[in-house]
Amino acid sequence: MVHQHGDHHDIPDHSRVKRVGGWLPTDHRIHQEWLGRTIERAHKRSGPPEETKLIPVLQEFKDLIENNARIYMYFNQMWDEVPRRPPYNKDPTGQSQIRDYKHMLAVLNEVFGRAPEWTDAAAHAGMVGVPMAAIFDYAMGTPSGHAAFLDPDVNKMLKKIMNEWGKYLKTPESAQVLGDHTAGWFGETGYKDLMEVANVPTSTAFKFEEMYQCDPSKKHYGFTSWDDFFTRKITDKSRPVASPDDDSVVVNSCESRPYCVARDVKLRDKFWVKGQPYSILDMLAHSPLSDKFSGGTIYQAFLSALSYHRWHAPISGTIKKAFVEDGTYFSEPLMFDQSGKDGGDKIDIDTKGIQGALGYLTALATRAIIFIEADNPKIGLMAFVGVGMDEVSTCEITVKEGQKVKKGDELGMFHFGGSTYCLVFRKEVKLSGWPDVGGYQEKNVNFPVRGKLAVVE
Repeated sequence: MVHQHGDHHDIPDHSRVKRVGGWLPTDHRIHQEWLGRTIERAHKRSGPPEETKLIPVLQEFKDLIENNARIYMYFNQMWDEVPRRPPYNKDPTGQSQIRDYKHMLAVLNEVFGRAPEWTDAAAHAGMVGVPMAAIFDYAMGTPSGHAAFLDPDVNKMLKKIMNEWGKYLKTPESAQVLGDHTAGWFGETGYKDLMEVANVPTSTAFKFEEMYQCDPSKKHYGFTSWDDFFTRKITDKSRPVASPDDDSVVVNSCESRPYCVARDVKLRDKFWVKGQPYSILDMLAHSPLSDKFSGGTIYQAFLSALSYHRWHAPISGTIKKAFVEDGTYFSEPLMFDQSGKDGGDKIDIDTKGIQGALGYLTALATRAIIFIEADNPKIGLMAFVGVGMDEVSTCEITVKEGQKVKKGDELGMFHFGGSTYCLVFRKEVKLSGWPDVGGYQEKNVNFPVRGKLAVVE
């Protein structure tokens, strides 16, 4: 589901790019328009970037950049390395919209006072679900951006920043974007897309209040904040558990679009290269249990920005181990065309951003790892991995070690959005009936959470 509307027949090829999961628009003009508006608001509110009074956590980020020679170099060079041509540029001079790290901080300062909202323009309307990623989008694909967003000190700082933004997204003020106005989530465009994404996987057309647990008689359907809305619960009627008493049936843990099924996966592999092969040891954070999955099977799917963001048990069993592994937030593999020799102007950086790096993220990004000992001995030990992406890196586990879970029970959730998830099975487990990955991707539709995903032979 691409979250934009309008007639796109006149869009040049360079203005559109596949955006996995719909967190950033496929049409760069929507991205640029949102960023342009945000920059304009920041300038009107605070004046030139160098005069902006930053909130404390962003002032701390500025101090880190300016007082560390390595990080200072990264954050200066990354903006210089962004090509000065479409789709990377915006204004007639060929300059990218974000000019340098001071400008970046000033725009971030503006973003921290607003929750994600819809853009409404005559020819192209859509939604930027991850504002921070929209600001970093091109810069993080450059060589210096690659180095910066892998840096441990930078990631420590980014975690602080996102925790601060997360506090705002839990306030009543953040619920303002849930209105039925043009830029609201319950406005004509937002509501239509929300329900289209929710209803496409099934033959039944549900209303919002039938799909999710809410109170339509209350303001914003009873949701008290942006985060309250984004972690909304489904109803059992809309997403029943497939074959609840049949332990041979594995169900889908997240409302998500199939990405791939990988078999005979290596315990350790080069996850940073172009093919992004899975590396089980890195994915499972070097847990002592990792060895049990050498040569196993991995199913991965990604979550849409408009989808449901809680996780559910794929099988019945006992929670053996559950923990959150801190990692990177905006790192993407360095895959760009360096064939050009004319400075940075002929280098093509990856316009898919972090959403084109789903395999890579499983080894490096912040993630929740839950090992479950299945009641079905043919499955035995398996793992669920919820992978945070961009600012959507707050993973909350709601089960405890030793707890018994039934298939379909809640395991946890992503806050402030969603990302991608994996199921990991041992080599001995024989599974069949997986969904047609290519078909789901071509149709841009989700596979329903708690629906029948595969069968153990």
